[in-house]
Amino acid sequence: MLDMRTSCERCTKALPMDSEGAVICSYECTFCTECAAGPLQGRCPNCRGELVRRPRRIAKGAQDTRQ
Repeated sequence: MLDMRTSCERCTKALPMDSEGAVICSYECTFCTECAAGPLQGRCPNCRGELVRRPRRIAKGAQDTRQ
């Protein structure tokens, strides 16, 4: 299961599970989009892997309201 870290590892910005502003590498290092696009230049500083948008997780019990 994906480890949903709740803050950017660089600037500590809050990144809740439903955040669209989170990116991860293949090792699940987590960063905000601002850090990823700016100082990190799209690469994880830990493994040098590509940073991609993290999937969002909906809390258990939340109902789908789309029609």
